[in-house]
Amino acid sequence: MEPLLHEFGSLLLRWTHIITGMAWIGSSFYFMHLDAALRPSPEIPKGKGGEAWEVHGGGFYQVKKYLVAPDNLPRHLMWHKWESYSTWISGFFLLMWVYYYQANLFLIDPAVLNMSPLTAMAIGLGGIFAGWVFYDLLCHSPLGRNDVVVGIIIFVFVVLMAYLFQQVFSPRGAFIHVGALMATIMTANVFCVIVPNQRKVVEALKAGQEPDPIYGKIGKLRSSHNNYFTLPVIFLMISNHYPLTYSTPYAYVNVALALVGGAVVRVYFNKKHAGQPGFGWCWIVAFLCLAAAMVLTATTSPAARLALGLPPLTSTAVAAPAPIVKVPEEVQNIVMGRCAMCHNPTPQYEGIAVPPRGILLDSPAEIARNKPLILMQSVLTHAMPPNNITDLSAEDRAVLKAWAEAPEPRTR
Repeated sequence: MEPLLHEFGSLLLRWTHIITGMAWIGSSFYFMHLDAALRPSPEIPKGKGGEAWEVHGGGFYQVKKYLVAPDNLPRHLMWHKWESYSTWISGFFLLMWVYYYQANLFLIDPAVLNMSPLTAMAIGLGGIFAGWVFYDLLCHSPLGRNDVVVGIIIFVFVVLMAYLFQQVFSPRGAFIHVGALMATIMTANVFCVIVPNQRKVVEALKAGQEPDPIYGKIGKLRSSHNNYFTLPVIFLMISNHYPLTYSTPYAYVNVALALVGGAVVRVYFNKKHAGQPGFGWCWIVAFLCLAAAMVLTATTSPAARLALGLPPLTSTAVAAPAPIVKVPEEVQNIVMGRCAMCHNPTPQYEGIAVPPRGILLDSPAEIARNKPLILMQSVLTHAMPPNNITDLSAEDRAVLKAWAEAPEPRTR
């Protein structure tokens, strides 16, 4: 029952996270577009705002923006904050549910660093929240007055964190933590800066005072940072479905390329919405980043090199001895004969270049490590093998079920 409940919980959390993320990203993109599309309005004094005319759904919209605030507080005021909060909260619980509850399966890779689940969780959460502290201190420092300097420092910091996460977590776990770090910065910008500053403006209006324009300027700056983070964060969040993105020892370079490529795409659209031509070069830069990531992966990822017929990269590192794991011979024969043709460093099935989801089932240690996935995918749901392409029989599934559900032997 527990595997089924965990699978349904993962589904519901992921569904919620995607829905709220769509709402947040959609509103973020819309308001960046709106800011860029504003034109002078006869009803708003020059330099204090503008308006935009839009057509959608069979009707016309006239949208006005006051750079600081209108003369009087409107009776109906909609706050765009719950999209951000809901996205982060659902993402946090999804991280806990998938990567911390099943740390030994998805987060801890003994070949990288062997540690306890609690240690892994402490490192992960500590790194995520340390990222917000560093970013916020940077923005409040004298360096924070220069947008270019801030952008360069944040870029270097995120890539450095990707490198450090890669030294302690599984490749998949490292990527998801970089995405979580950036997403936390984005939501903390809303919760700790943008909304509190907006409340100060509202309170000033209620008191009949003229709000300080600095609050709006700071909020706009943080919102712009969020806008440029969005596409790289989405890339990092979906990367767990594509092992090639993180299977290279230089996966942190792919993070750097995603940061650059995603940012220049946003530059293009922001300038396009502002009616500023001449930014087609952004797509060239984005394409070069994609090409560089493909070349890097093909030349440094062990699985990709094997798929391309290239010799493995030499390494001077001494490999740790493989742990001795007892898996019944009958189970080994079933998994090796029905699953390992795809789940090995050099998949034998046509059209598969790397093991699906980066999961290996070519040794007793890997079979034992992935026992919960074998139970879910091959016993409880029959999702694997796909369309039962390798003819995994009902008897074989029964053997796997008995092994996977058997209690772990006690150790003294």
